[in-house]
Amino acid sequence: MNNTPLLEIANLRANIGDKPILKGLSLAIGQGEVHAIMGPNGSGKSTLANVLMGNPAYAVTGGDIRFKGESILRLKPDERARRGLFLAFQYPVAIPGVTMVNFLRQAVNAVRGQEVPIREFRENLFSQMNLLKVDQEFARRYVNDGFSGGEKKRAEMLQLAMLQPALAVLDETDSGLDIDALRTVAEGVNAIMNPKMGLLLITHYQRLLSYIKPQFVHVLIDGRIVQSGGPELAEELEVTGYDELETAATAARA
Repeated sequence: MNNTPLLEIANLRANIGDKPILKGLSLAIGQGEVHAIMGPNGSGKSTLANVLMGNPAYAVTGGDIRFKGESILRLKPDERARRGLFLAFQYPVAIPGVTMVNFLRQAVNAVRGQEVPIREFRENLFSQMNLLKVDQEFARRYVNDGFSGGEKKRAEMLQLAMLQPALAVLDETDSGLDIDALRTVAEGVNAIMNPKMGLLLITHYQRLLSYIKPQFVHVLIDGRIVQSGGPELAEELEVTGYDELETAATAARA
């Protein structure tokens, strides 16, 4: 049996400009596992998501990221995507003039490394739209152009369903969503999730975790994971907040 984690982050350090953001972060995610990273604003949560996908604005200064047993630090974002990494952005970008259907077809072709027959693509697209309860008219709209917050996140879930990555990273997907939109997006993630896929949820609040249940919860403070536990940890944080952990982390550095 292969016990190699799907994703293994080892003592990762990363800067933006001259400012250190990640300061020795370690984490392992296996197939079928749902992990949540929580933490206050400025703790490094979104930096982690960007570094995982190879955003060139962030410089890795130490440690390693291994995906399926292979270091991916030298790989460009598109190469990481082809290997099965997916990032759902906190603030998805609008692309006026490009329809969802054309965008998705190009994305699927790029990740697979070959042209997918149109009939096969359309059958898969409509199947996934039915699964996510998305109206077919959605496919003819321009990518995120004039979309509500909930529609943008639903578009990301449709990308996730079409690409079927090995590991999905959701960067504050709950940001800006009302309770109905949040429930809809969470139902979509739960429908897509399968035993071979790993999932990393990055969030500030516990409410998303009421709908997408993680087996593991990690607290990120000042670029380091300072506490890990089960789903009950998220519930505790909802009551106690991060102040005590931030104070302890500051004292440990003194």
